Amino acid sequence: MTFLSDAPLDPQVEQMYATDLDLQGYVANQTRLWAHSPESLTLLSYVLKRAADAAGLTARQRALVVTTCASTLGDAYCSLAFGTKLAGVAGEGTAERAVTGDDGGLSPAERALVGLTRQMVRDPNSTTAEHVEALRSVGYDDHQIFAIALFVALRLAYATVNDALGAVPDAELVAHAPVGVRAAVDFGRQPAGAGRAEAV
Repeated sequence: MTFLSDAPLDPQVEQMYATDLDLQGYVANQTRLWAHSPESLTLLSYVLKRAADAAGLTARQRALVVTTCASTLGDAYCSLAFGTKLAGVAGEGTAERAVTGDDGGLSPAERALVGLTRQMVRDPNSTTAEHVEALRSVGYDDHQIFAIALFVALRLAYATVNDALGAVPDAELVAHAPVGVRAAVDFGRQPAGAGRAEAV
């Protein structure tokens, strides 16, 4: 469910839907939304992958950064999706803490990553040289730091489009999320008829 009607079917849209059905058994609401511009999603996905690769982010770090970005923004959709991914690679406790903004148990490198991420979401103009130096101090060079910032900005753009156009988290996504993550995502758009996430 989104604020837009479904995009007209064409070969690209049909492929998007078929991919969702093959991978997860249902067509996601965000897929239906981005079906209005498959080329944009392809290009965005390409640049996101290039940025993550250039930054040298591991699967755990990518999931941590996206969960932090989404939860700081108040985006339920990506918080649930990537909170679930983070739980899979780092444990449910780490994922739940990431959604609630608790940095307990994170390494110094991870703390630097989430520090910059939160600052970029809340107020990028208040980012300081200290935020960048924190990343340098744990081993990131300036090329990687640029890539990290680009990755965060693009994830923020993706979530903003979803939120602004009413993409509601899929009931299947919520049902698959760990209990702790569902309970922590008490913000943003909720599945129709579900109330808050903890009640699902």
